[in-house]
Amino acid sequence: MKNTAKLPSSLGESHALILAQQEEIKQLHVRYKQALEQFKLAQQRKFTSSSESHVLQMDLQFDEADSIPAEAIPEEENSITITYTRNKPKRRTLPDNLPREVIEHDVPEHEKQCACGCLKQRIGEEVTEQLDIIPAQLKVIQHVRPKYACNRCDEGVSIAPMPTLFLPKSMATPSLVAHTIVSKYQDHLPLYRQEKIWQRMGIEIARNTVCGWIMSAAEVCMPMRNALIRTLTASGYVQADETPVQVMDEPNRKNTSTSYMWLYRSAKPDKPVVLFDYRETRQANWPKEILNGYKGYLQTDGYKGYDWVEDKSDITHLGCMAHARRPFAELVKLAKKTGKSHQAVAYFQKLYVIEKIAREGKYTPQQRFELRLDKATPILLEMREWLTQSLPHAVPQSKLSNALLYMHDRWAELTNYLTDGTLEIDNNGAENQIRPFALGRKNWLFSGSPRGAHASALFYSLIATAVANGWNPFEYLRYLFDNIRACKTDDDYSNLLPFNIISKTN
Repeated sequence: MKNTAKLPSSLGESHALILAQQEEIKQLHVRYKQALEQFKLAQQRKFTSSSESHVLQMDLQFDEADSIPAEAIPEEENSITITYTRNKPKRRTLPDNLPREVIEHDVPEHEKQCACGCLKQRIGEEVTEQLDIIPAQLKVIQHVRPKYACNRCDEGVSIAPMPTLFLPKSMATPSLVAHTIVSKYQDHLPLYRQEKIWQRMGIEIARNTVCGWIMSAAEVCMPMRNALIRTLTASGYVQADETPVQVMDEPNRKNTSTSYMWLYRSAKPDKPVVLFDYRETRQANWPKEILNGYKGYLQTDGYKGYDWVEDKSDITHLGCMAHARRPFAELVKLAKKTGKSHQAVAYFQKLYVIEKIAREGKYTPQQRFELRLDKATPILLEMREWLTQSLPHAVPQSKLSNALLYMHDRWAELTNYLTDGTLEIDNNGAENQIRPFALGRKNWLFSGSPRGAHASALFYSLIATAVANGWNPFEYLRYLFDNIRACKTDDDYSNLLPFNIISKTN
């Protein structure tokens, strides 16, 4: 076959063709670098640790040809050295509230006699403690109600009324239901595993029966969700995040569809609240619904579903420095030589050192505000200048370019934490709360129905809020189940929130 391609007829056409081919080669080179970067990142995520704790735990020498000018680099940035002191492990003392069984090992009587003929006196003792366990014990509670009737007329039978039960017509007590829920949502034991545990103890309880307990308990306790929302929206400082969840039998959706568990956390320490909220989608209208009428600070990652906050004058949007740092930390793991990603991580590291000083020094909010104003502000100004200089030189659509653009576009949100000493530098508080849910999801895989997903969200909320307030989650749920049937008003339900109950059984 003959080549029908038309040759350039003039020097100008040849030059234009060469320029076009050079541009095409340039674009292909960019696409190659992007694909190679994505491949290496995928390998890193699959085969290496996801921890970022060791990133930049070495001396840094910035020698990249296109690195920033020396005057733009923060002081001491060229050499960052971190030292560690390895502490010897120590055995922790056992809690004083545990019962003690004392077994005394005394020497024989003849060894109490000294060689000089005197009787030795007891001068002390050595105590060695071991921890023993008594397997779970079950008991049956019988509600016996004597009947009384007249022997002559056999009418007017008298019997005491049945006490109000948490789950009427169920054999489960509040303690048993609380144990089941904590095992599933706190200890990540799916119901089929719990069923096998009961079988080893000689008890036959079908998982469908246990599932019925959980669903019935959720119906009784659902007003607690509104009590949590009321406290959350009154806190003035909320952190939010979301994570995927698979739910079966959603209306008009395939079982393979992705749903979401949204999380909202009150970040102020006086009345910590953690709220999980199941929704079918990741649309922005769900946080709008939960935070309707909310005034204060809202801290999130870079998801655009929260961008509606920018139009709310009563809400100040806070960004997440940890989220901004993450892509740079991933690039540091891939880099063969130090460069812009190392420089970025070094800036973040300096900002977090300031946070560590405030945390370990137990600074008051006002002290932390002043410390940040004095120490963090100059670093952020230099970081902003470095960002402006670095952005034009990054390969378009690369991981580095996207990370720089993220910081550039959300700079105001990322630095809003400087305005108040009660605010956090990142959204890690919310991410830490969502992590147990993600761990449990690996065990139970999916929710069987939307009703089950709503029940899961409720009990994850109650357990996480209880733990945040210093409660043993089993003791809190047992207390809640013992008292919730007496609630009549919104205030009654609010009084059963963990921070409104004085006594805490640990």
